[in-house]
This record gives sequence, structure tokens and C-alpha cells, in this order.
Amino acid sequence: LNNIYFEAACGIIMFLLLGRYLEARSKKEAGAALRALLEVGAKQATILRDGQELKVPIKAVGIDDEFVSYPGEKIATDGVVTAGSAAINASLMTGESVPVDVGVGDSVIGGTINTNGRLVVRATAIGADTQLAHIAKLLEKAQTAKAEVQRLADKVSGIFVPLVIVIAVIVFIAWLLYGARIGFAFTAAVAVLIIACPCALGLATPMALLVGTGWGAQHGIVISGAPVLETAKDIDTVILDKTGTITTGQMAVVKVAPHNVGSAELLALAGAVESSAEHPIAAAIVSAAQQLADENDRIAQFVDRLRSKTTNFKVLPGMGLRAEVEGKELLAGSAQLLAGVPDFDAVTDATAVYLSWDNVYLGYIELADTVKSTSKQAIELFKELNMTPVLVSGDSKRVASQVAAEIGIDNVLGEALPEDKVAYIQQLQQAGRKVAMVGDGVNDAAALAQADLGLAMG
Repeated sequence: LNNIYFEAACGIIMFLLLGRYLEARSKKEAGAALRALLEVGAKQATILRDGQELKVPIKAVGIDDEFVSYPGEKIATDGVVTAGSAAINASLMTGESVPVDVGVGDSVIGGTINTNGRLVVRATAIGADTQLAHIAKLLEKAQTAKAEVQRLADKVSGIFVPLVIVIAVIVFIAWLLYGARIGFAFTAAVAVLIIACPCALGLATPMALLVGTGWGAQHGIVISGAPVLETAKDIDTVILDKTGTITTGQMAVVKVAPHNVGSAELLALAGAVESSAEHPIAAAIVSAAQQLADENDRIAQFVDRLRSKTTNFKVLPGMGLRAEVEGKELLAGSAQLLAGVPDFDAVTDATAVYLSWDNVYLGYIELADTVKSTSKQAIELFKELNMTPVLVSGDSKRVASQVAAEIGIDNVLGEALPEDKVAYIQQLQQAGRKVAMVGDGVNDAAALAQADLGLAMG
């Protein structure tokens, strides 16, 4: 028994079982990322049956069923609005943090959040046909797709394993012919199999990709396929969209331009009337007015007086709002809303809320998207990796240039339509550049597809 190595056999079995355990655990964790993604969807829906609202499981909703969505609820499934209006937070699907106003005839996506207003929606897609389900399929495909290096490892393993078995058989026969005992010949053959075991070659690459894509999904990164990981190492140019990518998508007051009134009074008046609205632009104005009121008791009293005397408040979807303040009509909203007010002039191409009170133009409040705190650091890291960052935005050249200067980007393309972004990427590719495009995943879909590497935010 001196030549029988029980401890070696136990050790080999232990390591093989440990490898199987780690593989099973990694697959379970990767599957958890997929399950967590599916948890984003709504679990129940409020459907309309014979004029009555009825709570049902999401699986009970069928095509063309009408369901109701209230503020704060998730949209049950993909559909088209048939009644009502609201602002929808679609950041899950588009990466755009600013809620989108929707009304009758507009499409909504299951899993997005209704921030205000009651909607009646007709279901157009359910179950596996929804956009959220398509994202889940994308993740599942990414975890099963094979990269080029993995395919190469599979090919090598396919040749190497039979070859090792043949060599082991030859060793066994050779030792028998040499006169060795059958036990010794068998031991030599098994030694060849164990030493040349290609398990690591066949398992290492798929395991690394599986764990990598699962980890990415848990941190909000859905990898569309294993080949993407190979493409990433060759990127030398990174094109970035602005809204929701470089910026937070959250509006903030950047300028108060009064007309026939003081700037503090204009902001206080806007804050008082907008406090009854739920739109993100209104929230930004209210926040700025509240900050001003906290610093000035006179303004605080002025705001409180205006709020108490605001009546007949009405939201005008897509335009702004109308209310009566101290018995006089106040308009706050887009240039279209104030088109008939004397002396009114839309003087800015930025996002702005214009105000008039008692048919007197009072000025405007300009708002802008705020740059993310990590954007500048990300641009610096791109440069350290010898990648050239480029800001390509549909916003005006002035706004795009201001944001680019703030975060350290030298190359800017403003007022770019989706087709302009695609053409610009093609131009760079023809010059031999390897291009990555970072966008919101919907407006930039064509550019993301054209780029060598597409990164969709959200």
C-alpha cells in the first residue's frame, strides 16, 4: 500500500469539487442579477372592467386591456395613453432623468414611474414582449454568449481532450509492453490524464465572463454580449451625449431676468405659484425661491402671502400653468403660453419659464441641467487612458460648449440631430478611430449602433 497515494486522490477530488461549487455559486449570483432586473416591473395593475377599477396580478393583464396609473405608481406594462396626462420618469429605459410629459396618444413603457396625474393606458405589449423583458433577454444573452477567446478555448479543448486520452492509452499500453505490472501502467496513464487535465482551459474563460457580466448587472451595467469586452480594449475615442450622461438631468435655476419687477420678487412670485405644481421644473423654481426666502424674511412673508392668495390653479400640459393671484391672472410657462402678452419677447434659447401677471410681462427664469459631480473625474480618467472625449449634444452650441468647458472637454459638437451623430461617428471611423458612444439609449439608438462600442445609460 506504500505506492497508493490516497491523499493525492482526495486532494484532486477536493479541488475539482471546489471548482464546481465556485462555478455553481457564480451562476447563482449572475442569475440573481437577472432576477433583480425583472423585479423592476410592476406586480399588480388596476384594470378597468365595466367602468370599475379592479386590482389584478400583472399576469392577468391582456393586450388592449385598459388600466389606470396613479401618481407614484409604476406603469403596469407597455401601452398607449387613452385618457389623462402626467409626467413620466422614464430613466429606467432612456437614462433621461427629467420626467417626460405624456398625454392622450403617447406611448408609455412598463416599469417607468408616473410622477403626477392620473392616466388611463391601453396595453399594447405584455409579458415577454415588453421593453423591460427585452432588457432581461439582453442580459441573459450576454451571460451565455461566447467571446472570441472563449470560442478559441473551446476549440483547443475539443482537440486537446481526445489527444490527452489517446496519449494516456498509449502510455498504458507502452508500459505493459515494457513489462510493467498492470497497476503501475494504470497509474502512469492516470497521471498523464491528471497532469494534462484541461479543466481550467475550458472553464476559466466562460466563468470569468459569467461572473463579470453578473457583477456588471448588479452595478447597473448590462453587457450586451461577451465580444463587447474584447472590443473595449481598442477604444481611443469616447463620444458622450449631454443630458443624463454628463449631467444629472435635474434642473436648477441659473438665471433670473426680471422685467418691470425686481429679481427677488420675480423668483418669489414664481415659487409661490409653482409650489402647487409637481413638474421637476416647478420643483427647481420652488427650491430656489425657498432658499431665497430662508435668507430674507421680507421675501418669506411675500411668498407666504402670495401662496395664500393663489386660486383657480390649473396645469396646462406642455405649456405651463395658469392661476389667479390676488384676483389677477398669472401665467407661468413657455413662450407659446405668453404669446399674446404685451412687450413679451422670447429672448433665450435655453430652458426658461416666462411669467406675466395681470397681462403684464414680468420676465423669465432660466433653468439648466446640472453637471454630475463625477463627470469631470470621468473625463480625466478617459484622458489618462489615452482616449479622446468628445461632447455631442442636441442642445445649442452655447449650452454644449459651456458644459464641455466645465468638465474639461475640448471637442464639442452642438445642435446635433441623431443623423448628425451617426455621420460624425462614421467620419471618425473612416479616419481609423475606434469609437465608443455613451448616450441615453433611445434618442441615440442609431449612434449607439453605429459606434464600435455602444454604452446606453439607464
